Amino acid sequence: MAEITAVMVKELREKTDAPMMECKKALTEAGGDIGKAEEILRVKLGNKASRAASRIAAEGVVAAHVARDGKSGALVEVNCETDFVAKNDEFLALAGAIAELVAVRNPADVDALSRLPLKGATVEDARKALIGRIGENIAIRRFRRIAAAGRLAVYIHGGARIGVLVDVTGGDETLAKDLAMHIAASKPVALSASEVPAELVQRERAIAAAKAAESGKPAAIVEKMVEGSVQKYLKEVTLLGQPFVKNDKLSIEQLLQSRSASVAAFALYVVGEGIEKRKDDFVSEVMAQVGQSA
Repeated sequence: MAEITAVMVKELREKTDAPMMECKKALTEAGGDIGKAEEILRVKLGNKASRAASRIAAEGVVAAHVARDGKSGALVEVNCETDFVAKNDEFLALAGAIAELVAVRNPADVDALSRLPLKGATVEDARKALIGRIGENIAIRRFRRIAAAGRLAVYIHGGARIGVLVDVTGGDETLAKDLAMHIAASKPVALSASEVPAELVQRERAIAAAKAAESGKPAAIVEKMVEGSVQKYLKEVTLLGQPFVKNDKLSIEQLLQSRSASVAAFALYVVGEGIEKRKDDFVSEVMAQVGQSA
């Protein structure tokens, strides 16, 4: 049997982007023939994609695309398993291409997006092929497309871990950029109080009621305390109610009024938000790989 050297594994990995252990297995199966090993890896891509799909993908990037006229754009979150892959050029290129497809084609949901054509195949084909080359699960988690009433501003922060699209009418480019950066920093859940999800308001009201009840004050006072707490909460979580990060003497609503501007909508994504991340046992993982290579 031909000796499988580190140099051979490195060469095959550079050609295919497949994981090191997969490269070594393919070379062993091919008797050291790099050409045959590459074919073996290509054949295995689909199987590898299905195995990887069971693993948690909580890292990744937020990608954005805005039309040249600023009238339409999209934000998409694409996940992977590690922050190392989140910096991979192919992964970033796929995320960018998906964001552009969403902006241009306006799919109804992730399933419809997955069926759209992309470079001679489909988005789903491209996703599975990249899983095969990289060896990690990759998932298109969510997207938001906005058709602007005014003009869209975009802001991507923190290694593409936070992304913002905001639809601004009036003002100028500096104001629009400031608003996008404010959203990234302050993370409002809605534009105004009327748009805050009812379940969030109900939860906050229940918490406030439990705290107020402990005060032992009369029911009428308790009711006012609860309402005051809810209104404070609504200011904290709505864009219009929040103090501007560059001048906390002004609320965003006051800032917009002073500039004869308005915000019709915004989208904010934070990578991995709400996903329960895997707790890796690094020692066990290494030992498993050693066992596989024995």
